[in-house]
Amino acid sequence: MGLDKDFGIAIGSLKKGKRNLITDVKGVKVGHVTLNDGNIKTGVTAVLPHEGNIFKEKVMASSCVINGFGKSMGILQIEELGTIETPIIMTNTLSVGTAATGLVKYMLEQNEDIGSTTGTVNCVVTECNDGRLNDIRGLHVKEEHVLEAIKNASEDFEEGAVGSGTGMVCYSIKGGIGSSSRIVELDNKEYTLGAIVMSNFGSLKDLIIGGDKAGERIYNNQQQEKDKGSIIMIIATDIPLSERQLKRVSKRAVIGLGRTGSYLGNGSGDICISFTTANILKHYSDTNIVSMKMLDDEAIDQVFRAAAEAVEESIISSMYHAETTVGINGNTRESLRDLL
Repeated sequence: MGLDKDFGIAIGSLKKGKRNLITDVKGVKVGHVTLNDGNIKTGVTAVLPHEGNIFKEKVMASSCVINGFGKSMGILQIEELGTIETPIIMTNTLSVGTAATGLVKYMLEQNEDIGSTTGTVNCVVTECNDGRLNDIRGLHVKEEHVLEAIKNASEDFEEGAVGSGTGMVCYSIKGGIGSSSRIVELDNKEYTLGAIVMSNFGSLKDLIIGGDKAGERIYNNQQQEKDKGSIIMIIATDIPLSERQLKRVSKRAVIGLGRTGSYLGNGSGDICISFTTANILKHYSDTNIVSMKMLDDEAIDQVFRAAAEAVEESIISSMYHAETTVGINGNTRESLRDLL
């Protein structure tokens, strides 16, 4: 997945993973529920950091709020404790509360101790506003859609106008879900870094694809649409990193974002969450001292490059795989493939 050879444009220089998806990081899975019926263009996408009990075996994590025009939840505790303990849910802005309740119920079902013999749980729910194509006021996302998206999670998943990306608009054309991965060699061993995005930002004239100012060619003097919306960027890796290093990796997502033409508009919520599957923090530890591995900072430039390339390709892939969509009030957003 990601961008195929037929597209004729290569993003970056690093080797790609087998699937060219975030799920090239072993254990990571992605699932969708797509709600596409008339004026309803929305859904849920779930990212599972690993295949086990995420509450009992937390992944080390960090985040970066590049531009804070957003309503995501769970980031506060990620920043304080440096861990993620639930699946990461993506949906539309007005469905964050519903998605959070659905995720809480899932976590309670999986863990009888939550809120009883141990503390509560930090659910991570992210969002973008799909109201340009979706009847967002209809509140069509339900709790059961979160459970279904988690159940649907697998190593192979669709990109484009699916799941939470069904109603998203990127660079004034059809956006959605995109993913990509890169291979990094460290100490003669190959590691993987992958990204997934929910793209919903930008103005067409600004679009850059692999260094080519394609938006200027596609743009046909229609009124320049204001940059508004958001983008959620999630980076996963199996490289041993500390939460401090994951914070640094999260910041590099902005490089990939900028390479596609974004200038981080006032009304765009640009958020990145990064995690590693290499460092697991057990909820119930047998020892007071916990051993963790981390990368030598002198070797981290390769990881920064991989993050920038994977995010950049994921954004373009989200548009490349999205089909032309007619949404609420007849609002139509064309596919990048159709325009090119």
